[in-house]
Amino acid sequence: MNEIADHGVRFGRIAAMIPVKDMEKAYGFYANVLGFHKVFENGNPVGFMILKRDGGELHLTLQKTHKAADFNVAHLLVDDVDALHAVCKQHGARVIKNLQNKDYGLRAFVFEDIDGNRIDVGQVI
Repeated sequence: MNEIADHGVRFGRIAAMIPVKDMEKAYGFYANVLGFHKVFENGNPVGFMILKRDGGELHLTLQKTHKAADFNVAHLLVDDVDALHAVCKQHGARVIKNLQNKDYGLRAFVFEDIDGNRIDVGQVI
């Protein structure tokens, strides 16, 4: 066993930190398209925000010169991936990887938020 496990340290919540160029626009996307709600914000202007929906949590951080990575920055498990895929398409989110059944037991797709951050979405099949 490793040293941390031997000392009985238990981990609590862990959340993806999503860099955004414009906090208000990013919050609009995550609230209006994905249904998240704000539970905390900090700064004037706001430079950090915590969003929640059901068991999911995202942290937004203002990074005005953010350049999106070409890899997934968060993974989201849902109970109806087809419905979320339809919502993303309806709102014009760019789909990077089309919806499909994966050999590792998920039905999944990848989309970009308004800042180009890639979110991998899956549902256990």
